[in-house]
Amino acid sequence: MKKTPDASLITNRTNIAYLSNFTGSSGFMLLAKNKSYLFTDSRYIERAASSIKKGIQIINTTKVWKNPKELKKNWQKILKKHNVKILGIEEGNLTITQFKKFKKISPKKIKFINISGKIEEKREIKSAKEIKFIEKSQRINEKVFIKIERLIKQFTSQKNSKKQPLTERNIAWKIKELGNKFGTDDVSFDPIVAFGKHTAIPHHNSDNTPLKKGDIILIDMGMEYKGYCSDMTRMIFTKPPTEKQKEIYDLVLKAQKAGIKKIRAGITGKQADKFTRSIIEKAGYGEKYGHAGGHGIGLDIHEQPSLTLTYKKQLKKNSVITVEPGIYLKGEFGIRIEDMLLITKNGNKNLTKITSDRRR
Repeated sequence: MKKTPDASLITNRTNIAYLSNFTGSSGFMLLAKNKSYLFTDSRYIERAASSIKKGIQIINTTKVWKNPKELKKNWQKILKKHNVKILGIEEGNLTITQFKKFKKISPKKIKFINISGKIEEKREIKSAKEIKFIEKSQRINEKVFIKIERLIKQFTSQKNSKKQPLTERNIAWKIKELGNKFGTDDVSFDPIVAFGKHTAIPHHNSDNTPLKKGDIILIDMGMEYKGYCSDMTRMIFTKPPTEKQKEIYDLVLKAQKAGIKKIRAGITGKQADKFTRSIIEKAGYGEKYGHAGGHGIGLDIHEQPSLTLTYKKQLKKNSVITVEPGIYLKGEFGIRIEDMLLITKNGNKNLTKITSDRRR
């Protein structure tokens, strides 16, 4: 069977936004060889008309979607116009119910092939404009972090025993508020704020645990600007670290710096992960480092490429990744340090300006 589709059905919302600028919650696209279509309902028609890229035809599905015969007739008319015999679908995104619906309204002879990951591969390489948006997102992220760090230090320096408690959830909300104040569209993800033993949980769900002087704090946060995400993890010490905390922190920082020094275009995600992981494994903490060494970032907080031992594709110039080694000691504490890098031909540019060495 022919491997190249005559047209592609795009249902992944992030891919739709990338291809058309449309960010509504309902719609799909058909990409033919010389024409692109955006299908959406009456709630989004005006929004789409004012925002989508030139040359994309908008089709209002409100009436035809209510009439199965009309929908089938219009859909097949477009497929016939572009002589579509093989239709690409995003299997990784399309539900079984959705697939059955498209199969039912399509000609019986049409063949479906999987194109999952194809648009994501294009998204991996960022344009100058996309890089600018990601950098702006990170500048806001850092501005918020500085404010949060000051808030924490002011709180822990107060001696009034009757002061209102400062909880993980308080700080998570404050991160969102400050992001909005400083011009972000939204946070990239719900901030991870962890105190004390909670830092040993890689993706802790921030709760009402109050901050105590002496707590070690992990903050993993990101902002969204013009649709593009940032991501950064930093540790805050509310008193000088213990010898064990110092040892683990220095080890994670050493691993991260070693990875950043070696990462460049052309190496695989597996190699990039190994640069940091091997140092932690050699020190005897390999089992305490259970997650990936990093991930791609852009319109999605997690996208291609991936820094894992199973990702054998090469990192590409002008892709943006995170490098985030960590060690987590259950019942004690955890350390994670995360920066964002722009991959270049001969190395990388660190997009994170907040120093990673905050052990003080």
